[in-house]
Amino acid sequence: MQNHEADGELDSLTKSLPNPDFDDWAKFPDEDEDDVMHHKSSLHAEAEAEADQSHKVPFEPLSSLATEYQSGSTILLEKIKVLSQQYAAIRRTRGDGNCFYRSFMFSYLEHILESQDRAEVDRIKANVEQCRKTLQSLGYAEFTFEDFFALFLEQLESVLQGNETSMSHDELLSRSRDQSISDYGEFVTSGEIRKRSEFFDPFVLGLTNGTVEQFCKSSVEPMGEESDHVHITALSDALGVPIRVVYLDRSSCDTGGVSVNHHDFVPVGGDNPNASGSSETARPFITLLYRPGHYDILYPM
Repeated sequence: MQNHEADGELDSLTKSLPNPDFDDWAKFPDEDEDDVMHHKSSLHAEAEAEADQSHKVPFEPLSSLATEYQSGSTILLEKIKVLSQQYAAIRRTRGDGNCFYRSFMFSYLEHILESQDRAEVDRIKANVEQCRKTLQSLGYAEFTFEDFFALFLEQLESVLQGNETSMSHDELLSRSRDQSISDYGEFVTSGEIRKRSEFFDPFVLGLTNGTVEQFCKSSVEPMGEESDHVHITALSDALGVPIRVVYLDRSSCDTGGVSVNHHDFVPVGGDNPNASGSSETARPFITLLYRPGHYDILYPM
């Protein structure tokens, strides 16, 4: 099946990415930081109290999606058939507004658990340290994000087998319910957008009339805010992890046929040298399914 990129804006966003300059970070005041942290704390309790259906039936065949839309759009049903030829299963995530970060973080840690790729762990640890320096340079107080970073690094070490803290797949699933994992993603994303404010500014203006700083405070850092292409690009670039997003919507092809659009978010510098010495674009090992307002995880066949 031939997939197409979701739209021209997404294509231009990732293809036009400049090389990040880690020595020229934009400085922004953070006067409302306490308000954001208070907001997060109050919502954490609500999220923990919420009955989480996604963890009762976490891993399902694609046919379960067809059941949801049985009396709905025929285009969606046809697209689900197309998806079922490429993907074996879907893992559902809680629909609380943090589903993108939760889906990404679980999928990434699951990849490390299954691959035991220590070189990748070393690589992303260096990126995590760079993200920490970015937040410090932007004026964030270390106590506001340090616990979230420490938890992610702890999870990262635990999915590597052969040590006392190693965990199983079931334990990873259980620990991934911790809201702090999503908080880590939000801080990394916000730091990347603020650091490269000149690049992200035109795209932020397409979503809101506010500044980059205002966008981060209102649409990135608070818990429960939906993520779009700006958030995904920033997180992918900051951590150096390519992400594929598959879009399940009612759009149709110009030819009248049915195809499922996807977009690959490839981080800056995401081209890897191959055997011939030329470069090839890094292939995403994380695939998310986007339906309006929600992200789940897809598993290729």
